[in-house]
Amino acid sequence: MTAAPLAAGESPARAGRTEQLSLTQALALAGRLMEEQNPAEAERLCRAVLGHWPEQPDALHFLGVALHAQGEVDEGLALVRRVVDLLPDAASPRNNLGNLLLLSGRDEDAAAAYRDCLARDPDFVEAISNLATLMRRQRRFAESEALCRRAIALRPEFGDAWYNLSEVLIEQGRVADGLLAHSRAVASWPRHSQGRSAVVRALALLGELDQAAALYREWLEEEPDNPVIRHQLAACTAGAEPPARASDACVEQLFDAFAPNFDKNLAGLGYRAPQLVADALRALWPAPARQFDIADLGCGTGLVGPLLRDRARTLAGCDLSVGMLRQAKQRGCYDRLHKAELVYYLETQPGAFDTVVSADTLCYFGDLQAAADAACGALRGGGLLGFTVEALPDGDDAPHRLQPNGRYAHGRGYLEAVLARAGFELLRLDADWLRMEAGKPVPGWLVVARKPVAEVARG
Repeated sequence: MTAAPLAAGESPARAGRTEQLSLTQALALAGRLMEEQNPAEAERLCRAVLGHWPEQPDALHFLGVALHAQGEVDEGLALVRRVVDLLPDAASPRNNLGNLLLLSGRDEDAAAAYRDCLARDPDFVEAISNLATLMRRQRRFAESEALCRRAIALRPEFGDAWYNLSEVLIEQGRVADGLLAHSRAVASWPRHSQGRSAVVRALALLGELDQAAALYREWLEEEPDNPVIRHQLAACTAGAEPPARASDACVEQLFDAFAPNFDKNLAGLGYRAPQLVADALRALWPAPARQFDIADLGCGTGLVGPLLRDRARTLAGCDLSVGMLRQAKQRGCYDRLHKAELVYYLETQPGAFDTVVSADTLCYFGDLQAAADAACGALRGGGLLGFTVEALPDGDDAPHRLQPNGRYAHGRGYLEAVLARAGFELLRLDADWLRMEAGKPVPGWLVVARKPVAEVARG
């Protein structure tokens, strides 16, 4: 297609540039902006493109994806469906539609879109692999395995299909075959760290700790400075002295990788921690009147924000992951978001809050004393602390323990002692489950404590 070039100044995406962008250049820039997790800029650029070339399918597609990434789910899906209508014989838009539907938690609609794609192109390998992933998540292992092998037959070096196959096999307990498939996946995309990590974590969950540790050691030889792999190796190595907590670098790298698909993945795990904490606090608060200053520690993508917004005069969030903070910003619930380690953040906010919340974040700490002390210092008298952590099994007398999943579990007595030393009055310490993992509920503690109105001096 030829037409007048698009002035770069018509989109703020590259402010200050004066050169002209052709349609091809503009679409390539939109793609890069999405890869850089900058959907707002991609949206503005795509709207400028559509001002010159209305109904341009690629621009409509990028705009739909950008709006979807910013929480405009229905509008984003409508635009991608419009592309499907404009290109009735094309397979690729239907695969893309399936991906957005999957991100939206509409599994059956996603499956229909993938099959619609394959009806037009039976050898569309990416759609076969995507459908295999969906079948695996639904624990339809036989269908998933058959699809994986179909994709591999079409494209023997397709790493995604080998990775999916490895997970299907390992989740069925076929560890040896799964490891062989995993090795093929790693050979195909050695830097695909999120998928590679998922396979090793699956081995750890199955109790194959020696196998998991061996794979982490191999990985560490390739990336000796990778903080996530160092932490996970310690979690899988019997007799190793565990770190007191996951390092800042480990947490930041881990959650930057998870950020784009974090909410979708948690939805499939029955994730309950934010709702448990919010319900416990709301039971203690008076009627909503936007009356409290609240801090959300390790806010992630902002799942706690909508649950507490009606009680918040101000709602501040902190997290180490920029990717997570971008997602939280899009929710529009937070007055302030800070890239900061949570203990440091609290120590810079003396007496600033009425409530401090931490849903499923302190499980990356073994020793909780510094966090509890900092939370007490950041609260006003009478303020509340609400959080969840994973629970040690009955009979384990350790204060805390680094588990093979890379998170720490804590004992009841240890939590009681930490909170008492920090100066809190314990209101609730309830056993509950936080999410599903490998088909089983993860046991945890729901904790609510109050800072006394008048602190008593402690020795």
